[in-house]
Amino acid sequence: MEQNALLARLDRLESIDEIRQLAGKYSLSLDMRDLDAHVNLFAEDIRVGREKTGRAHLKAWVDDTLRDQFHGTSHHLGQHLIEFTDPDHAVGVVYSKNEHETGPEWVTMQMLYWDDYERMQGRWYFRRRLPCYWYASDLNKPPIGTQKMRWPGRAPYAGTFHDLFPSWTEFWANRPDKDQLPQVASAAPVEQFLATLRRGAGAPKIRVR
Repeated sequence: MEQNALLARLDRLESIDEIRQLAGKYSLSLDMRDLDAHVNLFAEDIRVGREKTGRAHLKAWVDDTLRDQFHGTSHHLGQHLIEFTDPDHAVGVVYSKNEHETGPEWVTMQMLYWDDYERMQGRWYFRRRLPCYWYASDLNKPPIGTQKMRWPGRAPYAGTFHDLFPSWTEFWANRPDKDQLPQVASAAPVEQFLATLRRGAGAPKIRVR
């Protein structure tokens, strides 16, 4: 019994490291335009849009996006939280600060990814990456105010950085009484920190522009 528990813990540590490597490989392969290496980080039957599946469709979509919008990019990863739903499935949140050479502007972006990971035939893959943007704006134009997504040639629009987590809206809607100590909720259970922040909502769905 102890040996099985030890093996399970070792498997968990190795899985965490492989998933974090997966996120790093995503950024490097994207920035260096190795699209074969990039799409092979995803499940073979990855969904692309509403009607298409497979790495070939993903490669075509990424190719078009990069050629049409960006000359150069650099993705800088921040904190990476990973929680397992079972030994072969996990979810994660990855912060990313990105730079883009796009037309006449140098656009910086702050975002996070909500990820779903799946282990198949002994290897971890992205099952889905959901990008949630806070801002994108020219280096010399701080994104103060609303409508923080500001790409050259496009009308500004709001990002979805805070949309996954009800705490953002709750914080601004409920100002505590300064004369009373606030109540503190119980700590999130192990492997349930992200689910607790999501308030138990199901798989997130956000329209990506």
